[in-house]
Amino acid sequence: MKNDLYIFNEAHLHEQLKTAPFTKGFYTVYFYTKDGQFAKSKTEHLSEFYLYPSGGTLRDSTFNLVFYDSQFDTYRGFQPPHLRKE
Repeated sequence: MKNDLYIFNEAHLHEQLKTAPFTKGFYTVYFYTKDGQFAKSKTEHLSEFYLYPSGGTLRDSTFNLVFYDSQFDTYRGFQPPHLRKE
């Protein structure tokens, strides 16, 4: 189950971004959660999260900041998939 895209890690976030909808300045992605936190394995609860590439922040459904990494920050060189020319 380590390849399950809904178990949170940076590689899975990158992979989800390839097909995630981009609206109102953020991508909508999904990860398993347990007690409101990222789960380390598959759970019955799949939660919605929002990645804001203009700051490299991942927020939960109530827009609380849950993760930041400069590799997802457009000001640090991240190129959002919806803007890439293949």
